[in-house]
Amino acid sequence: MSTRITTEDAIRASGNRALIGYLPVGFPDLETSIEAAVAIAEAGCTAIELGVPYSDPGMDGPVIQAATQSTLERGFRLDELFDAVAAITARTSAPVLVMTYWNPVLRHGVDRFAERLAAAGGAGLITPDLTPENAADWLAAAERHDLDRVFLAAPSSSDARIDRAIEASRGFVYTVSTMGTTGARTDVDDAARALADRIAARAAATGREALRCVGLGVSTGAQVRDVLDYADGAIVGSALVRALGAGGVPAVRELAASLAAGTLDRGPADAATTPVSSSTVSSGTVSSSPQKDASA
Repeated sequence: MSTRITTEDAIRASGNRALIGYLPVGFPDLETSIEAAVAIAEAGCTAIELGVPYSDPGMDGPVIQAATQSTLERGFRLDELFDAVAAITARTSAPVLVMTYWNPVLRHGVDRFAERLAAAGGAGLITPDLTPENAADWLAAAERHDLDRVFLAAPSSSDARIDRAIEASRGFVYTVSTMGTTGARTDVDDAARALADRIAARAAATGREALRCVGLGVSTGAQVRDVLDYADGAIVGSALVRALGAGGVPAVRELAASLAAGTLDRGPADAATTPVSSSTVSSGTVSSSPQKDASA
């Protein structure tokens, strides 16, 4: 697509009822990961979160760890990330955010990474192990290349840490529903609602506005709907990765559509008859490190 939409604009275009889908780049192979990302956008995901495989993930649970480990074992190289982003953004207007631990960015070169991501059409970065206090180089590079920067807030975060995440983030504040690793849960932690309310209160107290997207634990359309009662977006990861591994692109597309039904005001049964497409966007119409298969 020729026009790049910001993550914030995409969330607002969804009526602040966004669905963000996470998939690891290169799993089970590069071409399939590209097709899967396009499929979840076509099925109704507002934005795509593309994960960079990493050998020592502190936030990823067993489903995502297994997927990224297999990708690393086949010889994943960072160039594949930029190729994938370019291929995906050529086919969908849904923003593509990259979820990455900081070390790959540092080794590649912060400004070089930002430049290549922007050139590929990427929207920005989610950096789970980078705090705003240690992010001066990244913030400067993101500003130069007009990229979103998403920082995490956890239930254990102090008011001061939340304030800093609000100030430094552009796109949204990643609202961690629970402490632990990612993975699908039967119920999304009640702490997510309390944290989302704290973020909104801190934003108001400092004269700012903060979009809040909840990750870790969301895996069903009903949970998406519950999260959107108090937040601006729901992030789903492990459930999508599991579907992709078990049933390929058709399975991940089907799951994404059922999750997207939870973003609609009508019930899932009614929504099933109404396709949801990323074209609605294009027409405008985690110092404790929280850990991510709680699903994102």
